[in-house]
Amino acid sequence: MSSEQMKPVSVKTFKQMKENNEKITMLTAYDYSTAKYVDECGIDSVLIGDSLGMTVLGYDNTINVTVDDMEIFTRAVSRGVKRALVIADLPFLSFNVSKEQTTINAGRLIRAGAKAVKLEGASSFILDEVSHLTNSGINVVGHIGFTPQYINTIGGYYVQGKSYENTLKLLQDAKRLEENGVFAIVLEMVPTETAKYISENISIPTIGIGAGKYCDGQVLVIDDILGKYCGNIPKFVKRYANIKEIMTDAISKYCEEVKSSDFPSDEHSFSLPKEEREKLEYNFIK
Repeated sequence: MSSEQMKPVSVKTFKQMKENNEKITMLTAYDYSTAKYVDECGIDSVLIGDSLGMTVLGYDNTINVTVDDMEIFTRAVSRGVKRALVIADLPFLSFNVSKEQTTINAGRLIRAGAKAVKLEGASSFILDEVSHLTNSGINVVGHIGFTPQYINTIGGYYVQGKSYENTLKLLQDAKRLEENGVFAIVLEMVPTETAKYISENISIPTIGIGAGKYCDGQVLVIDDILGKYCGNIPKFVKRYANIKEIMTDAISKYCEEVKSSDFPSDEHSFSLPKEEREKLEYNFIK
């Protein structure tokens, strides 16, 4: 990497990248080693997403993820990252309850190593919380379009902003979030044209996930792009590897070799020095 690429990514970096028309790269990570590899590859931002509810904890959705969960994974990921901007999701009902409680919960994730928190929605109450957080010195990323934490009220995984009126509503939400202090906004599952219109009409970066190529950056779930997650894969995901196949092949071979006593071999075992072995053999025979 160049000296510029080695510099830690900050909120200021995000702003400069938008101004320079330079795309922002973001991936999720949930553990130390994955975060380390992602960071070493030059990713601009690492998100500890509440998607860990499905990918790591085995839930059907993100609703059951707690602040305690997020704090554990944020600490692990933060230890592996040296350069990228670390962002942690505020999980369901850790915000949108009271400004005080939201600040306490966000503060826990910041102390765990995150440099910013992300929250979903743009209601008037959430806008007040965003303003309160930023005034408290906590960087905030917004999230509009499809918002997974509202899955029970949305009623399913549906593309948002599919009309002129809904596009204007999303733009209004984006502008209000910007006005209240967010430094970037995730746009999830909205039409390409909608995301383009929003991106061109706000001054902060948009990070797309299922929102087309005109966003200022892109984010995906690491387990999805590596082919590790065993659940349903969204239309907007591109698989760059098939880790599941590699893992199952390796595990199957391990089982076979243990059963056949091919593993462990001498190469993977320790031996007594010759003299000690001879003593053992002599006394055993005797």
